[in-house]
Amino acid sequence: MKKLLFSLLLAVGSLAPSLGVAQIATELGAVTLQPGDMLRIVVWRRPEFSGDFFIAGDGTITHPLYRAINVTNLPIPQVEDRLRQFLKQYETDPAFSVSALLRIFVVGEVRQPNMLTVPPGTTVSQAIALAGGLTDQAKLSDVRLVRGQQIFALDLTTSDLTMGRTTIRSGDQIMIGRSRNVFRDVVGPTAAFLGLLVGVANIFVILRH
Repeated sequence: MKKLLFSLLLAVGSLAPSLGVAQIATELGAVTLQPGDMLRIVVWRRPEFSGDFFIAGDGTITHPLYRAINVTNLPIPQVEDRLRQFLKQYETDPAFSVSALLRIFVVGEVRQPNMLTVPPGTTVSQAIALAGGLTDQAKLSDVRLVRGQQIFALDLTTSDLTMGRTTIRSGDQIMIGRSRNVFRDVVGPTAAFLGLLVGVANIFVILRH
């Protein structure tokens, strides 16, 4: 049932991104880059300028020549303008494309918790899928989206599925909670603790004799 629900979430999330939760949704045109994000630059017939480059801590592109360009906190169209002005030093009318890959983190009850680089417009459900999908212990009603100093609670079991279509931003952390299991979380640890007490008691008995 859980896998079926997540498959439905992913199918809906693969459509054109919509505003999931209004206060944390983002428009593609408003996407800005932060240190740790990546730019994919392809310059026609200039492989020395092409590749995937991380954004350094000082906001510049990690490339010997692009290091003069600061790209943080700028919308992608402005990043394109700065790259175009730079490339005009080498081409009169440079032909190039640029796209962003945002750094996010998906942790908790997913099969491959990790840092990911994803394109703008990626939804929460798509990010979870990129992290290998849910584990058997995942709790879809207990998902936390950490954005800066704010923490948003997302319930991905809601009938309208809009929360799963919430688009991510650079630096977001998606944390998947764990379903409570009485035997695993209560009975098992209690039994282990009682076993430890019995073992200690037996040691005292042996020492007294």
